[in-house]
Amino acid sequence: MRQAILDLLSGKRIDTQPTFSGLIHVTTEGLANESIALHEAHHDTQKMARTAASTFHLTGLPSAALPLDLCAPAEALGAQLNFYEGINNLFPQPKKALFATAKDLNEGYFQSADFLHKGRLPLICEAIHALKDDVGKDVVISGVIPGPYTLLLYLVEPGGLFAGMKREPVSINDALFHLSSFLAEIGNAYREAGADFITIHDMGGSPAFIGPAKYEQFVLPAEKALLEKLSKPRVLSVCGNVTKSLDLLNQTGAEAISIDQTTDVHAARAAFKDTLLFGNIDPVETLWRGDRASIAEAVRGAKEAGVDAVWPGCDLVTSTPIQNLRSLAESLT
Repeated sequence: MRQAILDLLSGKRIDTQPTFSGLIHVTTEGLANESIALHEAHHDTQKMARTAASTFHLTGLPSAALPLDLCAPAEALGAQLNFYEGINNLFPQPKKALFATAKDLNEGYFQSADFLHKGRLPLICEAIHALKDDVGKDVVISGVIPGPYTLLLYLVEPGGLFAGMKREPVSINDALFHLSSFLAEIGNAYREAGADFITIHDMGGSPAFIGPAKYEQFVLPAEKALLEKLSKPRVLSVCGNVTKSLDLLNQTGAEAISIDQTTDVHAARAAFKDTLLFGNIDPVETLWRGDRASIAEAVRGAKEAGVDAVWPGCDLVTSTPIQNLRSLAESLT
């Protein structure tokens, strides 16, 4: 199945619709099986790799994704993160915005330090290498990065960001292009470390969040710039109902686009004639709260609608039952 997925991502025609994920898919049960607390896994190469591999080991789902959060690029740029030690299975978030406005993210700031070697980025590359050594013959490995706009949301005060979009749009676009170049460096470093493909998880930059007009003005140019600099293959993951923006998403240049359960999958299939379509299993109602029958029905519906691969619509809820993921993995056959 690993080779079939790689063939699919490279543009070859395959005779199956594989089930896997390029998004974060770790579970409480997987962490417990490895005797690892989630906050520990963010700071230790081997624990990070073992955590990422745990879902495959327990379910047979032929994929793994690193890092285990989206905030490593923000941390490398200077943001302080809350890792929620002592609180079970919360993903890191910035403690506070690093900048008041997007103007602070100018070219001089990016020339001031070698950010690619700051924070946890070197550790994450080491963990990807360790993960490759562990399960790389059996799974595809996704290197996960936020989109430029999602990263900007982590870095800039919301008031300053949204005011800048109205009053100083050039400064916002400048910041987004600087961030796209930085994220391309990170993504290509993940590929060199052993990731098979890159997933751009632009949750905050989805047209469903920002609106189609602002997506076209601010997000789309930066996503296109990022994708042009990333090594292929590249998957763009967008959250929310993007049915009205499918034509815009089709302009990004990604080899594949992952949608969630709120988007009309039939419309997406019709729109993405030359782009792979991944999705669109509900990670909450189906994979977390559902059962074997509801999972089988959702997978069947996605396949009949024409997805090229069955993916969860977003990162897994960490308390997703392993048995449900086994049911998902059964759709491979």
